[in-house]
Amino acid sequence: MDLKLLLTVFSVVFVAELGDKTQLATLLFAADKDVNRFLVFMGASLALILASAIGVLAGGLVAQYVSEKVLHSIAGIGFVTIGVWTLYQA
Repeated sequence: MDLKLLLTVFSVVFVAELGDKTQLATLLFAADKDVNRFLVFMGASLALILASAIGVLAGGLVAQYVSEKVLHSIAGIGFVTIGVWTLYQA
């Protein structure tokens, strides 16, 4: 098992998910005093697992047709664009 890859992916996804709308929605569900928080946790966890599985499958499919270098360039441009847009909006 590639522990470095595992820790890298974990760290990036963990930081990306902190404070996003998914976490805020989960917080709101769990704030209801009449809900089972374990079920909220399980629902949110299963949703993230499914969303991640779709990302992995899509990434594998795209990688068959587009080179890794091009994918890295597209991802980099996308992240920079989102960052600039976010700064512009602030």
